[in-house]
Amino acid sequence: MAMTASRGAWGRGVAVLGVLAVLALAALLPFALQDVFHQRIAALVLLAAISASAWNLIGGYAGQVSIGHAVFFGVGAYSALLGYTLFEWPPIAGAPFGILISLVFATIIGLPTFRLRGHYFSMATIAAAELVRILVVNWPLVGGAVGLMGPAVPRSTLDLSFTSPRPYYWTFLGTLTALLLVTHWMSRSRMGFYLRAIKGQERAARSLGVPVQRYKYYALLLSAGFTSLAGSLYALMVGFVDPDSGFGILISVRMVIITALGGVGTLFGPLAGAVILVPLEEWTNATFGGAGTGITYVVYGFVIMLISRFAPGGLAELWRRLQAAGRRHAA
Repeated sequence: MAMTASRGAWGRGVAVLGVLAVLALAALLPFALQDVFHQRIAALVLLAAISASAWNLIGGYAGQVSIGHAVFFGVGAYSALLGYTLFEWPPIAGAPFGILISLVFATIIGLPTFRLRGHYFSMATIAAAELVRILVVNWPLVGGAVGLMGPAVPRSTLDLSFTSPRPYYWTFLGTLTALLLVTHWMSRSRMGFYLRAIKGQERAARSLGVPVQRYKYYALLLSAGFTSLAGSLYALMVGFVDPDSGFGILISVRMVIITALGGVGTLFGPLAGAVILVPLEEWTNATFGGAGTGITYVVYGFVIMLISRFAPGGLAELWRRLQAAGRRHAA
């Protein structure tokens, strides 16, 4: 028994060292990428992984497929730049307010819609997101259809405005690391077990005494907060946001597809999906120019067909298949 415990502790120690080694390599990656374009793509991969990992908390672990998460992303992006526009704050100072507003929105949207199931819930979240987008388009205080811009030139270091993508990359890497740690903790806690039970069979979970509505609400709050933070980081890097780039339905669809590609309900699935999909998007945009935006929709549709046909569980499922095949071959 003592030997088993020591082996378990040794295994956990090796896993921790492995994670630290991967983090160190990831932190050094921008030095290996001398081209600014590739550094920017690396930063965008991490940003996409943050938003997809945040969506994964509610869509992957709880099984509540929201197509309206652009609401929280847009609120975070607009809060960052609205604080600068109205009060000349550093853009990052608006991020906490964006998180608070997103939590309020999550409560307003989530409590009624959690009574719906399946595609009815998804359609309700789409309607809520589109309603918010239309309100923003017609609200002059937040720039209307034109949108908002951040500082043209950095006024101080607090503006976090950099000419190189490297500082953004490291900021996004730290944020993603914190989010993955929270996700790992949640998945191994009582909340994670409850969410998996809800995803597997909601009625059975309720009959066993699982407070279904409460834990779905907790998952949505956690997801909304991190999605809002992703929106603020996006505005910080790009320095501009309008209704389509903040609240457009493509923002939500992108989170869903990235997570589905990597593996829904897995810790590193969203990151794996982002590593593949984001460079593909940037390549089409760079190759085809303005027409690349339309090709992005074609890429999304193609990815959905591939996942549905060959690997409904995403890359995580393919990895499990390869592991099983390797064990059979070794035996």
